[in-house]
Amino acid sequence: MPGRSSQPLQPLVWLGAPMLLSIGATVLLAAPLRVFGFGLPEPVFPMVLAFAWAVIRPSVLGPFALLLLGLFSDLFWGAPIGLWPLSLLICYFGALISRNLMAGQSSGVLWGWYAALTAAAFACAYAVTVIVSGNKPGLGATALQLIVTAALYPIANYLIERFEDADVRFR
Repeated sequence: MPGRSSQPLQPLVWLGAPMLLSIGATVLLAAPLRVFGFGLPEPVFPMVLAFAWAVIRPSVLGPFALLLLGLFSDLFWGAPIGLWPLSLLICYFGALISRNLMAGQSSGVLWGWYAALTAAAFACAYAVTVIVSGNKPGLGATALQLIVTAALYPIANYLIERFEDADVRFR
């Protein structure tokens, strides 16, 4: 966005605040509300951070923060411990190794990368769930959760635009 100045990369600003917002959004959308007979969507909000943090700046803190967010998700949703940390780290490292390819690309291309990495993370989560529980989750519900999570890309784009020029080492 033109005219927006970048913010300094202080860990509480680019890691802590998004983590708290992600946890808050997860808890909020877990409310047992029904709209027209349908429950609220359950996107994986930390997936946005896994992608954005890898694009913004490679850091040692990012994977540890994702580990904590993944463990929170596992405990909150009752998933096998390690399911979401593994899936989030797959997205993070996929974005990290393809970071140079994404540099300078349009938002549409980045959205495609985000959707592909989200699909890879969901495929990992699906496979782990099948292996651990011996049951296959519903493909329709999994696909819907994937689509809703992929639709969160504008939040990742906002974070990327806000912090992309903040680290002078990468200019």
